[in-house]
Amino acid sequence: VMMVRRGLLAWVSRVVLLLVLLCCAVSVLYMLACTPKGDEEQLGLPRANGPTGKEGYQAALQEWEEQHRNYISSLKRQIAQLKEELQERSERLKNAQYHPSDAVGLGLEQGPPEKTQADLLAFLHSQVDKAEVHTGVKLATEYAAVPFDSFTLQKVYQLETGLTRHPEEKPVRKDKRDELVEAIESAVETLNGPADRSPSRRPYSASDFIEGIYRTERDKGTLYELTFKGEQKHEFRRLVLFRPFGPIMKVKQEKLNMANTLINVIVPLAKRADKFRQFMQNFREMCIQQDGRIHLTVVYFGKEEMNEVKGILENTSKAANFRNFTFIQLNGEFSRGKGLDVGARFWKGSNVLLFFCDVDIYFTSEFLNTCRLNTQPGKKVFYPVLFSQYNPGIIYGHHDAVPPLEQQLVIKKETGFWRDFGFGMTCQYRSDFLNIGGFDLDIKGWGGEDVHLYRKYLHSNLIVVRTPVRGLFHLWHEKHCVDELTPEQYKMCMQSKAMNEASHGQLGMLVFRHEIEAHLRKQKQKTSSKKT
Repeated sequence: VMMVRRGLLAWVSRVVLLLVLLCCAVSVLYMLACTPKGDEEQLGLPRANGPTGKEGYQAALQEWEEQHRNYISSLKRQIAQLKEELQERSERLKNAQYHPSDAVGLGLEQGPPEKTQADLLAFLHSQVDKAEVHTGVKLATEYAAVPFDSFTLQKVYQLETGLTRHPEEKPVRKDKRDELVEAIESAVETLNGPADRSPSRRPYSASDFIEGIYRTERDKGTLYELTFKGEQKHEFRRLVLFRPFGPIMKVKQEKLNMANTLINVIVPLAKRADKFRQFMQNFREMCIQQDGRIHLTVVYFGKEEMNEVKGILENTSKAANFRNFTFIQLNGEFSRGKGLDVGARFWKGSNVLLFFCDVDIYFTSEFLNTCRLNTQPGKKVFYPVLFSQYNPGIIYGHHDAVPPLEQQLVIKKETGFWRDFGFGMTCQYRSDFLNIGGFDLDIKGWGGEDVHLYRKYLHSNLIVVRTPVRGLFHLWHEKHCVDELTPEQYKMCMQSKAMNEASHGQLGMLVFRHEIEAHLRKQKQKTSSKKT
């Protein structure tokens, strides 16, 4: 019996040993079969010369888990933002139940919050369907098309440039910069999502972005088409995104009574009596006869031509029965900033609305109301963009005579341009001007002080209203480039002079006038020969 037991134990030991060896062999074969053979078969797992076995696979799994966690976090963040926005809308609509007129501006029907949220989402989706995203729209003329602007990570290439913006530039305005960055980040998150991500490719980043185009239909939203590098040499990934605009909401409704809002027009001056005479003609009509709520402060530097200027003021005062003016005489070199600063501080009455003006400015009575409506003490300052007149001698050179000034002041491409690089004409309350610190009195002469003050307001909490206005004009006057300037300064002065003289097309006609005259002579000769 003992012999049988020993034999049985030996046999069982052999069988167990064989089973262990067999399991080891199967495990080795499995590992060999699953080990990556090259770059094309890696599928995102560890390389042959990298971490292998359990540690390598755990590292790969951790990487994938981390990417999914980031993606889920991004989705949660976006969902939270949407919930917050929908909650705000629901609260507004709930309040609107007690103020029915407020709900009209939302463009949504009143109802429970769940229905309101569904209506808002449906409205946003309908904006995509209405916009020119999936199909084209029939347009009446070539000018009705809404063009795209294009952009890369560094630059924006734009059609609407004005005078201060360039065809190619880095986005300076924060809202535009943030808008494009958000679009790129949203596209990168989408590309790295589980539905779009290819396991064989590394995660996408902003560096894979090649270029994009975007355009805004102002009643619908902004369309973005973004192009990224693909997985192969001639392959790309294109994402189309749309930022829908929500329905119009009423923010505020108020009555504004401007009957007692006095404007103190402050004009710094040195010499230029003829220009002042022209200015007072405009002032008498618009401020005294039509508006009637104006005070004039003239700050005069030096004594040359001073009596003539004072005489013009006194004559206007007698003829129009106007007593609301102050004349301040200062010695020393002319300084526009100092003149305006002295004029603003000289006022002894209650808080007053200031209009900083120059002697070569023409304005209408409608502008004075625009000045009142766009300012509010402690809240808003107004920096209008005025229309700068071209040289009438060039504009009307082919006419028999230059028309009267009032007929020249027409806002057209051929007659002038929006002076969007100027910040000198401004409306602001005296309290805001004093609180911000006034002008930098170290700046001498003409120019520079206005930009410095403008920047101080931009760095404050006050709202700066900047808009072109139809009733404010800069009258053309000859610009002199003196010999004392350096060659570079003289060149810049001449470029500025050319820009103020005439439009591109009109200057071109002057450059090619000899060719044009030669053509006209030939045409005249042909006509004469046919008659004979």
